[in-house]
Amino acid sequence: MNKTRISVLFLLFLGACKAPSLVEQHANSAMPSAYSFARDTASAAYINWRDYFKDPQLQALIDTALQNNQELRIFSQEIQIAQNEVMARKGEYLPFVQLGGGAGFEKSSRYTVMGATEKSVPLVSGKEIPDPVPDFMVTLRAAWEVDIWKKLRNARKAAAIRYLGTQEGRNFLITQLVAEIAASYYELLALDNQLAIVRNNIQIQQNALSVVRLQKEAARVTELAVKRFEAELYKNQGLQYDLKQRIVETENRINFLTRRFPQPIVRNPQAFNALLPDTIRSGLPAQLLVNRPDIRQAELEMEASKLDVQVARANFLPGLRLTAALGNQALTPGYFFKLPESLVLGLAGELVGPLINKNAIKANYNSANARQKQAIIHYEQTILNACIEVSNQLANLDNLQNRYNLKQQQVQALNESVAIAGQLFNGARADYVEVLLTQRDALEARMDLVETQMAQLHAWVGIYRALGGGWK
Repeated sequence: MNKTRISVLFLLFLGACKAPSLVEQHANSAMPSAYSFARDTASAAYINWRDYFKDPQLQALIDTALQNNQELRIFSQEIQIAQNEVMARKGEYLPFVQLGGGAGFEKSSRYTVMGATEKSVPLVSGKEIPDPVPDFMVTLRAAWEVDIWKKLRNARKAAAIRYLGTQEGRNFLITQLVAEIAASYYELLALDNQLAIVRNNIQIQQNALSVVRLQKEAARVTELAVKRFEAELYKNQGLQYDLKQRIVETENRINFLTRRFPQPIVRNPQAFNALLPDTIRSGLPAQLLVNRPDIRQAELEMEASKLDVQVARANFLPGLRLTAALGNQALTPGYFFKLPESLVLGLAGELVGPLINKNAIKANYNSANARQKQAIIHYEQTILNACIEVSNQLANLDNLQNRYNLKQQQVQALNESVAIAGQLFNGARADYVEVLLTQRDALEARMDLVETQMAQLHAWVGIYRALGGGWK
């Protein structure tokens, strides 16, 4: 009858520990066959950054940033934390062994059953149990949770996958860092060239102001013309200080990324005009799945979240825990090493599972499923964002090239118009306002030409980053 009751209770226990069916979610990683502005089936992402950015001074800055950047150093500790998590998870499904020792005493009342028994039962021939009773013990204890449902191994595997994800996160940070250093460096060269243009224009306007003053003395123009030329000169003299401030801020942005205190950045501004972007090989969209570290990191997080669901599901099932103890225990040190009488031995197995009030387990399982869906959506979103980034940069390169060609023609036409306006003004065939407006338009066009070239270089850097280059 007792065996029947035990069997029924055991069957009820197993039935109560039933886990929900596992529904695995799948991501949609479909990619377009090619980009709208396709260049080539080979991707620029496979080019090493040293071969992509050939300026030796820029290469030195990138090298310094990769060694000293504080964000990279912080992320290295994230990788170490993830590695320690893997070690901790691995230890959970291995047996735990502990060595312990202790000593104490206990005195029972003489008028209790225990006290009376101790006084009446001799320990060894003719000797009573000591009062108080000492106790010396040294034991070796072991405990092991048998990983029946692979809960612990799946948790370790998820931690290992997240460790790989942190490495991909560092690679993505390297890509961003290389691109930011290059973009800031090209911006610095552009600002140098704009400053040179403004200074050259200031010299031209100073000469023009001298001519206007002579013409006023000859009564060919009025004081109004002199003041308008002076105002234009002061305006451009003020503009150079705005550019100087921007140069300082851009230099310090690079200094921050390279972990250096404020100092000048070594560069060659004359090389800016020769830095027109090369032909870009965009490759195929499917190559982003391999080249973009952020996509790889999102994919790994998705895989880890699937294992988290399996771990949470295993909490519904019974767990088996084995414990064992081996050691010596005696009333006095003299009997401590007397074997086998002082030997203590224990072995137990425990099967435990949830029976009533599974709300916490259900909530944990539902949360794991929700996080898995989040990871899948984030993975799909990262793929979509990568494709859009590449498409935008490819279109940007095309449009900027067309704009640059037109800007060149505009600058050439305005430079000629400045010379013509000066000749006409000297011959009293043009008003001073025409001269001023022509000079102003010519200056703005030259500044815009430099801005357009800088935008081209930024797009050139951006496409390299968007394709997943820079970290290899």
